[in-house]
Parts: sequence; C-alpha cells; structure tokens
Amino acid sequence: MADEYVYRTAITRLSVDDEQRERLEETITEWKRGCQIATNLAWERCSAKSDVQSFAYDAVREQTELGSQHTILATHQAAEAITGCVERRSDGKQASKPTFTAPTVRYDSRTMTLFEDDTVSLATTEDRVRCQLALPEGEDGYQQQFLDSDEWSVTESTLTTRDGGFFLHLGFKRHKTDTERETAEDGTVLGIDLGVENLAVTSTAHFINGRELTHRLREFERVRAGLQRTGTRSAHRTLATASGRQLRYVRDVVHQASDSIITEARRYDCDVIAFENLTNIRDRTGGSWGHTWAFRRLYEQTRYKAEATGITVKQVDPAYTSTRCSECGFTAEGNRSSRSDFHCLECESEANADYNAAKNIGLRYVRRGRQSSRRTGDSQLALKSGTVTPNGGFTSSPDGFEAEFTDNPRARPAATSE
Repeated sequence: MADEYVYRTAITRLSVDDEQRERLEETITEWKRGCQIATNLAWERCSAKSDVQSFAYDAVREQTELGSQHTILATHQAAEAITGCVERRSDGKQASKPTFTAPTVRYDSRTMTLFEDDTVSLATTEDRVRCQLALPEGEDGYQQQFLDSDEWSVTESTLTTRDGGFFLHLGFKRHKTDTERETAEDGTVLGIDLGVENLAVTSTAHFINGRELTHRLREFERVRAGLQRTGTRSAHRTLATASGRQLRYVRDVVHQASDSIITEARRYDCDVIAFENLTNIRDRTGGSWGHTWAFRRLYEQTRYKAEATGITVKQVDPAYTSTRCSECGFTAEGNRSSRSDFHCLECESEANADYNAAKNIGLRYVRRGRQSSRRTGDSQLALKSGTVTPNGGFTSSPDGFEAEFTDNPRARPAATSE
C-alpha cells in the first residue's frame, strides 16, 4: 500500500557525451510520439491504465522505436493525461485532447539501473547508455542520503532536458518505520481550512491569501476557452505554452503555501496537521477545476514535507465545519452570514468564517481521538493564543505569542453534537 512507504525525489544533473546526448534526445522524441499515439487511439474510448495499455500497446510498439517497457510506460502516461481531461469534463469544463510537448521521459526499475560508482544506466531507443551522475563534490549533497542508504530503493523517475542539460529526477522510497506507522496521532493539532479567497487558513490564525491565484485561474480559463474555440494549430501551440506557464505558477504558489503551513506547525510544536477531506471540495468551496488541483497538490506537498519533520498529516470529515461555532458548538446555516463572516446565532461570537472552520477541522480530529482505539485521546488544538481541549481545558501560549481576539479561553462544552 502507498501509505506504507515514504517517498522522496532527488534531482541530479547527468554528465553525457555527444553520443549519449543524441540517444537520449531521440528517446525523448520517441517517448512523446508514443504518448501521443496512445492518446490519439484511446481518446474518448478508455482512460484506465490497463485499458489504454491493451488498446494502444501494439500501435505504439510498431510506430515508434520505444522498447517494450517504455511502450507500457507511455500508455500509462497517456492514461493519466486522459483521466485528467475526464475529470475536467465531469466538472463541466471543456477539455481538449492532450498533447505531449514536454522534453521528458519516464523511467522505472526495468528501464533504469543505479550503480554504486554513481553512474546510471538508462534504456534508450537503441542500446542502454551509462552516464555519470554530476553530484556535488564531497558528501554534502542531499542526494547522498538516498544513494548511500540501504533503506531507500529507487522507484519511478523522470529524465528531462532544459538549457542543453539533462536532469534526472530520481524517485526513492522506503518502508515506514514502526514509529511512523504508529505515529504520534495525539498531541497538538493544527487545523487547516482550504478556500478560494484564502487558499489556506490555520487554527492559529495564519492566513494564506488566495485572491491572486483565483484571479490567475479565472484568467487562464478565459484564455483557454478562447483558444479552444479558435482551434487552429497556432492556437494549440499558444495554449500549450500558456498551460505550462500556468502550471509553473500554481506549483510555485503551492510550494510557498506548504512551506508556510509547515513553518506554522513547527512554531506551535504541532504533532498533527489536520486537513478537511478533499472529496467534493470543489462543491463546498465554489472553486474552479484549477482550485481543486491546487488543493490536492497543497495537501500532498504538505504531507511530503511534514514527514521529513516528524509531523503527521491527516484528513477529517468536513461536515458542518463551516456552519458550526467553534466556541459553543451551536450549528446552523444562519451562523455563516457571508462567505467571509461567521456570527454565531447562539453565543454571538464573531470570527472570520475560514478561521472558524479551521478551528472546527482541528477540533474534529481532536474529538475523534477519544473514540479511536489506536489513540490515547490526549490531543489539543493549537490556537494563536494557546491550546484548547474538547472539555474546555486551556493553556496559554508562551510569551511572544499574541492572542487572537476570537480565541475565547472560556470553557467549551465537552459533548457537542457533530
């Protein structure tokens, strides 16, 4: 199972001679052709990896110079691209047939071998080439912790070329330790709410603004729709360029946001980061397909980075977290007077709606600990002003942490309806 492993990626430049360069460039060209052939054949017919492989394998094998394993990987790449389009269409968006222009090729354990002398053997359209990894001098490079360890094994990787150089994105995985599998699911919890106006808000009142992202996503959708209506070859090239630029922008936003969440969790000594379950999140937030992709990437990036610092990342049921008062537990649709404002009709407490939801998400995880046989139930929610337990216990933050006026340390009901 995927949850049994920890995954990491180490990017390494390759030292290649002219002959190796020519073979790798030819392999990338054939890889893109193979992915496109498979996509052309499977488009609007099937999208599952096994189905696309069965449907397109023979054609890709006959019409390209790819080996058998690279042919299989190319059909899987096509299936992933088609699946993305199917998901867009299910969201009511237009989605044209994918085109493959990125100068990359995928490798796995059958098409790539790492050696102890820091060389790598890569399958090409002809014979394999054995290239030197251009690692930093000495043993200070971060790649060494994976290359020199018996715990880490190589998994699916990607070769790409840019600015005349070749870069190998080496994938590694290792089994989780018993401690990681039975990780401290109790302790201090940081709640995270995701949204459109605010990409993320923490239970410690840390706001990550999402307005610029929303503006860029809406503008891109407008441009995409216009280019798809035009339908010319030039329009498709322009769309491919714009899509790449947009993808890089969203990845950068997500990277910064995930770093910010990890920093906040470490500042408040959190053991767990609790996100809302991402199923149907687009319907809940009213965001675009691009928002949904960004939310998922943010969750994945945060989990990936949190593992490296010993922090667990979990998802909880988001039901009623947007309409429940985090102060008294009263739940009603009328509590949320607008997208950004929360005003409890029972206790009259007021807060930013996303901030209130973030606290509820964290509290939902804390409460679940009391019902789980795997946990001790000794969890508390991290607030800007301190930590709080479900039965109303409150501990102030150390000096230097400014209290938020919406953090009410008065007793909260120990048993409130979910």
